[in-house]
Amino acid sequence: MGQTVLVVDDSGLNLRVAMNILKEHFDVCCANSGAAAFDVMKKQIPDLILLDYHMPVMDGFQFIEKLREIEEYKDIPIIMLTADNDRDTEVRGFQAGVMDFIAKPFVNEIMIQRVGRILELSRLQKNLEYEVKVQTQKAEERRNQVEKLSEEVMKTLANTIDAKDPYTNGHSLRVAKYSKEIAKRAGKSKQEQKEIYQMALLHDIGKIGVPDEIINKDTRLTDEEYAAIRKHPAIGSDILKTIEEIPDIMIGARWHHERYDGHGYPDGLAGTEIPEIARIIGVADAYDAMTSKRSYRNILSQEVVRGEIERGKCTQFDPVFADIMIQMIDEDIKYTMREKFKGEV
Repeated sequence: MGQTVLVVDDSGLNLRVAMNILKEHFDVCCANSGAAAFDVMKKQIPDLILLDYHMPVMDGFQFIEKLREIEEYKDIPIIMLTADNDRDTEVRGFQAGVMDFIAKPFVNEIMIQRVGRILELSRLQKNLEYEVKVQTQKAEERRNQVEKLSEEVMKTLANTIDAKDPYTNGHSLRVAKYSKEIAKRAGKSKQEQKEIYQMALLHDIGKIGVPDEIINKDTRLTDEEYAAIRKHPAIGSDILKTIEEIPDIMIGARWHHERYDGHGYPDGLAGTEIPEIARIIGVADAYDAMTSKRSYRNILSQEVVRGEIERGKCTQFDPVFADIMIQMIDEDIKYTMREKFKGEV
């Protein structure tokens, strides 16, 4: 048999009748009060409870209220036993979560059929809940795997672009980290921080369309060469705008070289016309450029970098995000927030 039915009724006669009707089909245990029923359930949790409405001390509805407060009991299905032919009682019962009613005096076949039906319904519901839980977990695992793969692909792309210039190794990853920290300090949500990190990782992807000899040139660029460099935001935007799974991922690539005063490129946007994400990445990008070694100079001192960020407020940079970057600089007492070299701790 296997399925256990707990009958709760203050009438010994009703308990015996219910026991005789059900015992050939189910495992049956009995309790003559609500308190006694809780004692029984401490030893074995039933699959179904047949519950009398009229009981002294603790009536059926009081029993249900107490039952639902206990985590391991709250989902046990209940059929109410009642001699009342009262619509209000039925309404109140269904509102309390009762699954069905069985009238007294008991009719054998009706009791067996209703108990069997509710037990089967409960079994199907539990199976469905379990399957939903399993499928949800699998979907979450797949989503996490896809997200992890996507981020690894983004990092690989970023490293590939950075590798075009030996003096920008790790640049995109550092810009992504700085951008995420600025966003965090600006009060952005974790999801927004994640999106900004991803956009910053790929902000320089357009450099894939710039010839290596121009990127690696260690002398002054000609006007034509500088014009070629200035094309990389538009190239990056064209590459990334086809990625439908991550909306707006092209924002950082296209507009990270815009200036707050409108004198940037490629579109000459100014102030809040520049998407907020691009304004954040623009500050982070400029900071990393100054704190990384280049073919024509070494890393700038922290004092010089701070001064350049300060001077760039309201001209090159959004003043809000520039101030956050300055705050990060001031907290970086040992100047660890910069490019590291081989062997450096």
